[in-house]
Amino acid sequence: MPYLVNNAYQHLKLMNQRTPVKQVIEDPSTSDETKRKLRLAQDARQYAEQQLGLKPTQNYTSFVELNRPYITYVVSVSPKDKLEYKKWSFPFVGKVPYKGFFSKQEALDEANKFDKNKYDTYVRGASAYSTLGWFNDPILSSMMKYKDYDIVNLIIHETTHATLYIKDNADFNERLASYVGNKGTELFYKSKEGPLSPTVIKLSEDQKDEKIFSEFISRETDKLKKWYEENKGKFSEEMRLSRLKEITERFKSEILPTLNTTQYKYFTQLQINNASLLSYKTYVYDLSDFEKAYLKNHENFNEFIEYCKTLESSTEPEKQLKQYIDDQNSMVN
Repeated sequence: MPYLVNNAYQHLKLMNQRTPVKQVIEDPSTSDETKRKLRLAQDARQYAEQQLGLKPTQNYTSFVELNRPYITYVVSVSPKDKLEYKKWSFPFVGKVPYKGFFSKQEALDEANKFDKNKYDTYVRGASAYSTLGWFNDPILSSMMKYKDYDIVNLIIHETTHATLYIKDNADFNERLASYVGNKGTELFYKSKEGPLSPTVIKLSEDQKDEKIFSEFISRETDKLKKWYEENKGKFSEEMRLSRLKEITERFKSEILPTLNTTQYKYFTQLQINNASLLSYKTYVYDLSDFEKAYLKNHENFNEFIEYCKTLESSTEPEKQLKQYIDDQNSMVN
């Protein structure tokens, strides 16, 4: 309970710091770059609601200056001997594979509670979070460091959570929001600048790399999960670390040369573990089913979102989505 009370206090403190975006833009002391990005965020919010069929809210109509790089720090944990999430249970959202803190030190303290001989831990900063429509979420200064189309993506991603969130299905929720953010950003810029604009071309290059990375993470986590299952009780920590290193080495030799951009170059330098791999898996594991569902809905995003809303009462949305795609394929065949 102290954890929930403290987070509620920190969240309400944040809410009390909000300033309307209009007021921030009219303030002479606000930099031109910040004004431009705030206007872009407003355009993205309106596009998400009016053209993509996402839920209209008052989210992102206010701004908070944080004076720090991240709003929260997120802890992920996994046993060393299997690729499996440690999950925490919270009101409304159910079980989730991460635990967020407003303080980096508190996140590190949480990670240190787990026996390092038995668990892998991973702590990362987050530039935004969604209250799932319970509050009017502000634009945060931590978002302003992003490229323009990443800001658009972030706004659409978080608005997806406010539109649809299925209890106890964090992976599905995050993957859906990742897909909607990616596809929605593409449609936003095609509408705003035209299909052959420099932004759309650059975005296309980034998204090709994102697809390659998604396929790589999907493939490698599946293989690693199987390796743990087949070698249960038979491997030392040295063997396990060697197996994990194979993943980054394979990325460096086989994947990196095929990429168009440098956005994933950092992955070659990571000392990955089960917890960090699962964190990637949560957001990017096999997004292809969402694309198939979008195509089955005649590439009409509003229809696609309406279909996704039908999954809200499902206890197994991924299974239901696959069944929907299979049913549609059998009708075509």
